Amino acid sequence: MFENKLVAVMNEKVEPGVIMNALAHMCIGFGSEIGKEPLRLTNYIDGDEGSHPSISEMPFMILKANSNKIRALRQAALQEGIKFVDFTDTMTIGSYVEQLERTKQNKEADLVYYGIVLFGSWDKVSELTRKFSLWK
Repeated sequence: MFENKLVAVMNEKVEPGVIMNALAHMCIGFGSEIGKEPLRLTNYIDGDEGSHPSISEMPFMILKANSNKIRALRQAALQEGIKFVDFTDTMTIGSYVEQLERTKQNKEADLVYYGIVLFGSWDKVSELTRKFSLWK
């Protein structure tokens, strides 16, 4: 068993192309913040000695929920001290400068959550995410 768990919970009501973009943005930022060792990134070598670098040894579950459940999960992660990164509707359309301003103009309660990625104690993350279904 692994010490830590990596889980994404994505908004099931957002179209696939947008949700994949949100997940990609969260993973890029979060991966750089957490680092190679905690994420257990490994180079996989194929039979031709080709390298497939930086693949996590840990499972990475992708779950689904609606925006309000993601908001509640975010609050729970804050309370439990679990590392996370989230992505909202204000982080799309226009330049990143426009996205930053749009986010700043909205209260947290008005944000529509597209997803959240959590990384922390296997047991704590499992407890917070056990009610969510797998993304299919």
